[in-house]
Order: sequence, then structure tokens, then C-alpha cells
Amino acid sequence: MNEPVSGESFTYDGRTWKAPKGDYQINWFRESASTGGDAAGDLNRDGDTTDKWGVLYDPADGTVRVDLNDNGDFTDDEVLEPYKDGFQVGYFGKDDPKTDVVEQVPFVVEIRKDVVYDEDGSKADFVNIGIIESEHGTHVAGITAANSLFGGKMNGAAPGAKLVSSRACSWGGGCTNVALTEGMIDLVTSRGVDIVNMSIGGLPPLNDGNNARTELYNRLIDTYGVQLVISAGNSGPGLNTIGDPAVADKVISVGASISKETWAANYGSAVQKKYAMMPFSSRGPREDGGFTPTLTAPGAAVNTTQTWLPGAPTPEAGYELPAGYSMLQGTSMASPQAAGASALILSAAKQRDLELTPAKLRTALTSTADHIRGVAAHEEGSGLIDVVAAWKSLRKGASAHAYKVEAPVDTALSEELKKPGTGLYDREGGLKAGKRKSYEITVTRTDGPERVVPHRVSLANDDGTFKLSSRAVALPLNKPVKIKVTAAPRKAGVHSAIIELDDRRTEGTDKQIMATVVVAEDLVKPGFTTSAKGSVQRNSTKSYFVTVPEGAKTLEVALGGLKDKSQTRFIAIHPYGVPVDDTSTIFCYPDFDNPDNTCRPDQRSYADPQAGVWEIEVEARRTSPHLDNPYKLDVTALGVAFDPEVVTVDEAKVGTPSPVDWKVTNGYAAIDGKLQGGALGSANAQRPSIAQGASQETEVVVPEGAEKLDVSIGATEDRGADLDLAVLKDGEVIASSADADSEESVSIPEPAAGTYTVVVDAYAVPAGTTAYDYLDVYFAPSLGEVKVDGDAGVKLANGASTEVAAEVVVAGDAPEGRQFFGEVQVVNARGTVAGSGSVQIEKVVP
Repeated sequence: MNEPVSGESFTYDGRTWKAPKGDYQINWFRESASTGGDAAGDLNRDGDTTDKWGVLYDPADGTVRVDLNDNGDFTDDEVLEPYKDGFQVGYFGKDDPKTDVVEQVPFVVEIRKDVVYDEDGSKADFVNIGIIESEHGTHVAGITAANSLFGGKMNGAAPGAKLVSSRACSWGGGCTNVALTEGMIDLVTSRGVDIVNMSIGGLPPLNDGNNARTELYNRLIDTYGVQLVISAGNSGPGLNTIGDPAVADKVISVGASISKETWAANYGSAVQKKYAMMPFSSRGPREDGGFTPTLTAPGAAVNTTQTWLPGAPTPEAGYELPAGYSMLQGTSMASPQAAGASALILSAAKQRDLELTPAKLRTALTSTADHIRGVAAHEEGSGLIDVVAAWKSLRKGASAHAYKVEAPVDTALSEELKKPGTGLYDREGGLKAGKRKSYEITVTRTDGPERVVPHRVSLANDDGTFKLSSRAVALPLNKPVKIKVTAAPRKAGVHSAIIELDDRRTEGTDKQIMATVVVAEDLVKPGFTTSAKGSVQRNSTKSYFVTVPEGAKTLEVALGGLKDKSQTRFIAIHPYGVPVDDTSTIFCYPDFDNPDNTCRPDQRSYADPQAGVWEIEVEARRTSPHLDNPYKLDVTALGVAFDPEVVTVDEAKVGTPSPVDWKVTNGYAAIDGKLQGGALGSANAQRPSIAQGASQETEVVVPEGAEKLDVSIGATEDRGADLDLAVLKDGEVIASSADADSEESVSIPEPAAGTYTVVVDAYAVPAGTTAYDYLDVYFAPSLGEVKVDGDAGVKLANGASTEVAAEVVVAGDAPEGRQFFGEVQVVNARGTVAGSGSVQIEKVVP
């Protein structure tokens, strides 16, 4: 607010206003500011997005008036204090009592004084008109602490708690790093909170909990005694998909679980399992083997949303909900269940004058959580939260010593770890079913008595894979002691357990260490393929692990053998623990109507796959008509090498064929396919560098008739970087890719001719600056084509070679300043590309 006005009458922005006598600051608040949220720019619910209201700020009194009736007279408007002081709520619009929805949007005001708003250090007071951006936060708040839902029939987890709201995500999407750091500092240190829920997160490849933000969260917990509870993420059910910042050592990271009754009540979906993890819930461990998720809580709920939105049940549930209630799911819903439960315990402790530190709270919760039958340790963490048992443990004096753990880690990213592993995690070590492998875990007790303290060592939630060399260990203070554990898996897949260290003189389990090993099927000579038949129940998943060899050109996954109308899909997870397919519950399913789905459900391929252990998970949707869903899964490594990789045509004459040829050799699975040519392309390949918070733009001029425009970024020098990609035309975003890593790509079919702007945003670069690969390429018949004999088959056994030929026909001038090329591909019977060779065109003559 930096427009001063005075007196009982004044002019601002060409309009005369009335106000009580005094000195003020004035500005407009436009409803269009809410365009990116659920209000869609219409705050007073009158059907347009053009309304604006005068806002009058009294710096002396610290109060605000909003000209809600737009009459230019502030004297008839309520004087509003910041919400924390008076709990006042204003409303845009007027309700029609004859309708179910409430046609008005509530707002509150907040005042921030002396905010620096430019690079010169200029300061001003800011007035925030606090409105709801989306249903997500309202739903989370209701789960945590709602009162008298459905006319008093239900409450939130801690209905007596007071809520403090702190916005971390901007309008239109995106949660800023400043909000997640400076905002969290402000919330913990200046807002009087006892516990924080944060239903936010993303999935970086290196999710080891070793970055500035997670270290900040750990320090805030220790220094201010405020426990942070954070959603584990919705990138599951793949191994090592736990999100950041839920990976911080001392936060309570929460996975999402669900009961048989909730599947029926919230979704109208019948299952056999009494209790289970929700398929999307991110799984542990961290990249360093660290213990995540901490525990599990219910992840689906009917609860509060905006009263100006109609009720939103799941359609298959078979009932309606009144306005202001919706069914939402996610670890975002599980986290407030745990935060509300923890608030109950904190409240009880205060009433009993019981000292309760975050460390004691975590010990009580993890020591008493209930194991979910059939769910592995890396999926559920300690188990399902049990509030009553945790409170009983605290009343008995629950506490734990502190420990330092160093454990072996063998993953595709283990060389990137800056610190030793904090749990056993062997993904890439080549462990086989029926074989044994021993590991040493070093434990150092870092607090407690000077004397040696005996500890019981035990296994929890073990499927029979692990064995301890001893059931007891003596731990002196600040002296490392080795614990030996042996893994002897009986079958392929992932196996996990919890190694528990317990000083019997203390209440609760002192230390829980995650142990996770993977037995993968190798894609090796001569077939370079593996197949599996199985059946997965509705709302359940099964995972298969395959080792992709170095040098493979393509990883092909095919799913078949499904029952009629079965909604069963597969998702591929990269060795880094990052899904390469969209894990949203509306994508990649056969026989499921979704117009936005571009994912082929029966077969997909992944070019230039990272060597290492991939996970392929199969899951049946909640709406599948079959309880049991049989399938057949085929996973194949393909790789046909062209020699030379690039054939150079020094000079091509427009309209005249230029012959080219290659020798092709098949190094992987057998091929019975054909050659494939196509339109010539134009590419721009670079390896630029980008700094934290920076944005880089590249223009691409696409000609008429282009078949597609592909843009990709990736291979960052800083493995922990998170770069986002967007493609704009005429100022509007037409395609984007933005998840929690830097491997982003978009493909725009049949793009309209014109100039496109590619924007790369450095959302997070822990190293400060990182190099990355950039590529944009379009293919257009107007440039010419590569012709092949499509009727001639290409049949190659593993190790076999043959000669292939093509003709390049250029249709016009080469694109200036860009690579001009063509491509020939060998495709198998499914149409999957097994290898390709390129033609580089140096010069074009008439």
C-alpha cells in the first residue's frame, strides 16, 4: 500500500471516495487475481471476472476497510482487523438462500509492515486479502481440526485445535522455495504454533534428505520444539519414491492407507483386504536407505471444501454430498490425520503438565504404530498411527537415545551421496534369490549414560529374508559398534524389514533402521527379455524388478492377457526411483474413459534407458469390474546399432534422391521387423548452464505442415536439480512438463506454423548452477523425407548383422542455424524402435 490519501473526501484513480477523517493508504483489489484458483476469477459469484473493490488501509490503527458494495463510501464498510487479532471474516458477493451453494466467498485480512519490495530496498506496508485458492487446503484443514461437520455428526482429528494458515503455493500452481523456507521459519518462530502440517512435496532423483531445506526443517524442530508433519508424496507405489521435504530426518513423513470399509464408503469399490496402503502412496526408503515414511494414516476422506462449490463425492460411491463437502484422496489427506492426532497428544500432555519434545512424540508414535498385515516396511514405515497407544507410551515416559547410523547403500545414485547411508539399501548389488549376502551396519550411540548400555536387537516386519548375527549389542557412548545382518531372499522382488535397537530401561523403541534389498531379473543373452504371468486384485499392485544392461537402445514393456474390460495398467520406475509414466489415477488404464489420456495402456517403450534396476509395477484400478485381474507382462531390452551412427551428405540437390546406407548389428533381443523412414527434421541441440531461480528462453520457428515438435531437457550436472519446461505460443502455454526432477519433455503433434518460445525455469538447483542438455526438434514434409523400402523385412537374431539402405530427398533450403537431418529406424513387430541411424545434411543446392 503506497498511495496515501487523507480527509473525509478524496480522489483516487479518477473516482471520489468518502471515509472517516484520517490518513490512509488506498489501492484496488481485483477479483481477476483469483483466476488461477477454484474461484476462476469470479469472487462475488456474479458470473464475470471484472469486478474490483477499493481497499483502505489505516496504518495508525492497523485496520482495513473493503468497499464491498462498490459505492465509493468506506464509512459504511466494516473495520477489519488482521484475522489473528479479531477473527473477523468478510464476504464477496451475496448468498441466495434458495440454493445449496453459498454464493459468496469469504476473506480475511492480514497486514505486513515494512516489506522490502524492490532491489533498491524500498519498503511499504502490504495488506493481504486472504482468500481460498483451492479446495486442497480447506480439505486438509478440515481433516485436522473441523468442528460439527454434517450438523454435528462428525469432527476433524483435533476439533479443539486452533489453525494458523500459511500459504506456500502461488496462484495457478507452483510452491516457491522461498515460501517453503522463509515461510516455514516465520510460521515456526513467529506464529505461536505447536505443530505444523505440510501437505506439499515433490520427487527429486536424489531424495536422500541431504539439502539445505531439510537441514533447516531439522533445526527448526530441534531449536523451537515444533514438530513438522509432512505428506510422503503421491508418486507410489514404486520403491524409493518418497518425496522431498518429507525426507528430512526429524519430520514425521506420512504415507496413505485405507480400510476395506473406506474403499466401499468413499469409492463404492469392493476389496478383500481388511487394510492396505493406497496405491499412489510414495514408498521408501530414501536414496541413502533412510527410514521413510515414518508412519501411515488414512489417506481418503469426505471433509470440508468451499461452501460456494457444490458437493463432490466420488461418482461410484452412489450418493450426493451437500455444498462444502468433497471426497479427496492423497498423502495430503493422511498427513493432517497424523498432525491432528499429534495435536491431541500435545494437548493432553499440556493438561497433564507432561514435557513432550518432538523427539519423544516421534518415539511414542513409531513405537506403538500398528503393522498393516501384508504391507512391507518400506511401504508403511512403522505402521498405522495409534493415538491411544502412543499416549499410553508417553505417560510411561517414552524416550529414546540418539544414534548415528552408517549403512551400506548400492543404488544408481549411491556415488552421489555426500554422507554414508543411514539404512541398508541394496538395489544394484546383484543379490539373487536363494543366495546370501552379508552387510555390516555401524551404530554409534551419541547421548545418554557414559557407561555401556545393552540393547536388544530385533527384526520387525521381516518376510523371512533377513537374519541378525546377534540379538543383543552393547553400545558405549560415542564409540561405533558394528551389527551384522544377512539377507537370504527366497524369491525375486523387493524385501524390507526394520532393525530395532532397544534399551529396555527406556519406554519405547530407541532406534529403527530400515533394511531394503532388491532381487532383480537380468535382461541377458540371448533373449534379453523376461515374462511374467500373474493376477492383481482391484486397488492392489504388484512390482517386478529387471536389470537393464548398459547400451540398450530401448526398453519395451507390454501388458496383455487381460480379462474383458479389466482396468489394469503398468507403470515404469527409473533406477533413480522416479516414475517415467504419469502415476495419476486417471491415466494409462485400458477401458477407462479419459479424453486427456495420451498414454498407451498395452505397450510403451523408453528410449536410451538408464542401465540398472528398473521397477515395473502392475495395478488394477478401483473401478475395474473384476476383483481379480490376470495379466501377462513382457519386458525386453532392444538395441540395434547403426554403423556409422551418422551418415553425412555433403551436398544434397533439391528433389534429387541421395543414397545412404548403413551396417546394422543387433546386440540385444531378436528383431523381426522393418525399416522406417519419414520426414526430415531440424534440430537445435545445446548444453547450456542455468542458475538457481533463473529462466532461459529459446525461440523455435516451426514451418507449415510440421508433423510434430519435440522439446526435452535433462542430464543435469547437479543430480538434485529441479528444472521445469514450458512451450508457449503467442504468450500462452501450450505444453509443459514440471515434476520434481529435471528430466522433462513435451511433444506437440501437428503444431501450427509460427514462432514458439521454449522456457526453462530453474526451480531448484542445490549446487547454485547446473549444466543440462537441451534439444528441440521438429519434423516436416516441407523439408523433405528419408525414403526406405517399407516392405522389406529386417530379421536379426542377437549378434546378427545386415546392410540397410535409404534415399534422402530434400524439398527445400536447409533451416538456418540449425541441424538439418533425417532418420532411419529399425522397428520390431510391435512398432517399437530398436535402433536408429541419422543422416546429416551439410549443404543444399537447387
